[in-house]
Amino acid sequence: MNNSYLPYFLCLVFFCVGLYGVLRKRNIIKIIIGLVICEYAANLFLVLVGYKMGGRSPLYSPDQSILDMVDPLPQALVLTSIVIGLATTALVVGIAIRIYEKYGTFDITKISKLKG
Repeated sequence: MNNSYLPYFLCLVFFCVGLYGVLRKRNIIKIIIGLVICEYAANLFLVLVGYKMGGRSPLYSPDQSILDMVDPLPQALVLTSIVIGLATTALVVGIAIRIYEKYGTFDITKISKLKG
C-alpha cells in the first residue's frame, strides 16, 4: 500500500470501529461512544481531503500564488460539523439519561416497553 493512502485507510478503520460499536453493542453509552467515533472519523476524512503537502494558510495576498494554499472549505465544514455533533451528542445523552431514570438500565435488550 502506498504511504499516501495510509491516512485515508486509517480513517476508514477508525470509522469501522465506531460503526461496530453502534451496530453490535447493547449498552446505550457504548452506542453513543460509537456514534462519536464515527463523527470524528468523518471530520478527520474532511480534514485529510483539504490537506495539501507544503500548503499554507488560505489567506490571499497579491504577491503569493493561490496554488499552494490549503482548501478552506473542508475546514469550515469540519467546524460546522463539530458544533452540530456536539448538539446531537448532548441530545442523545439526555435521552439516555431519561431512559435510565425510567427503566433503571442502559441495556437496550432489557428495555421492552419502548414499543410505539
